Amino acid sequence: MRKEELSIRVFKALGHPIRYKIVKFLYDGPKCVCKLNEDIEFSQANLSQHLKILKEAGILSSEKIGMNMHYSLANDEIKSIIDSVDEFVSSYDYNFK
Repeated sequence: MRKEELSIRVFKALGHPIRYKIVKFLYDGPKCVCKLNEDIEFSQANLSQHLKILKEAGILSSEKIGMNMHYSLANDEIKSIIDSVDEFVSSYDYNFK
């Protein structure tokens, strides 16, 4: 896969509100999928699909600990991307069209 294709995959993965929320939820460290399920109000199957997309984009990693699957950000660079977009949005001129 070319770099450009991977970049597009990352942006597409982050472009969904649920996946964005998952990434923000994992900012402070790994979480059990059970905690994600409590915070993200969707079915387990729906949440699993979103987690799969984020993993395939290289955004998340997972580790089985005991009986539970734990998810974390694959690296902290993703935080920089999210923070940059959040900063851009905060300074965005909503009157500009």
